[in-house]
Amino acid sequence: MQVKDAVAVVTGAAGGIGAALAQALIDGGAHVVVSDLDEERLTATAERLGAVAVAGDAASDEVIAAMVAAAEEHFGPVDLFFANAGVGDGSGLAADDDQWQLALDVNLMAHVRAARRLVPGWVERGSGYFVSTASAAGLLTQIGSATYSVSKHGAVGFAEWLAVSYGDEGVGVSCLCPMGVDTDMLRSGMTSAGGEGGKVAAAAVTGAGEVLAPHDVAEQVLRAVEEGTFLITPHTGVHEFLRRKVDDHDRWIRGMQRYQRQLKENS
Repeated sequence: MQVKDAVAVVTGAAGGIGAALAQALIDGGAHVVVSDLDEERLTATAERLGAVAVAGDAASDEVIAAMVAAAEEHFGPVDLFFANAGVGDGSGLAADDDQWQLALDVNLMAHVRAARRLVPGWVERGSGYFVSTASAAGLLTQIGSATYSVSKHGAVGFAEWLAVSYGDEGVGVSCLCPMGVDTDMLRSGMTSAGGEGGKVAAAAVTGAGEVLAPHDVAEQVLRAVEEGTFLITPHTGVHEFLRRKVDDHDRWIRGMQRYQRQLKENS
């Protein structure tokens, strides 16, 4: 999928990876609709970038419909959808049902609902592209956060299913699985609602590898879209960690247990 002249929607775009994706898309000649729950920050970002803003919950069918309608009204049919909005906290077994529902809604079901709305039209047209922002946690796990780990595994699984099911019908799919990226979620999102678990979760991410700038990640994502690459891992270490997990699951778990102990001792 070529970015130039494409119509794109990016969720979770008030800042972080989402804003960087929107900037990279516009720089590449795309027409962009941005969305986020934080209306004030979203409006400022949209004005800075020259994008169309639709504020609201990325997991809401009504808001997804409004994003698509805004894109069609201003630019034409949506070619690219970036399901980038995400939530995370430091919850373990103490997470209540509301916390689980929020994580599953935003990190997984938002992707499902957007695909449900867009993919049939893409199949009819013979082209379209869906980009899922998951996480290395969706390939490995997230020490300190059960809700984040499980919901991101779901996002990876859905992206894989989407690629297998519709790849022969003109629908491209990419799945972004970074470790640490310099975003609000990493700086404060995990810790604000998770107490000690959030601190351990953030430390696990920052201690596992380099924390990348959002614009560097965005450049890799757009390159993957243009090349039709499914799995995007900006941190090269993710492939090695995943290989170790697949080669010997028990050994990998023991290693993660040791890493968790170290993190707790140093927190």
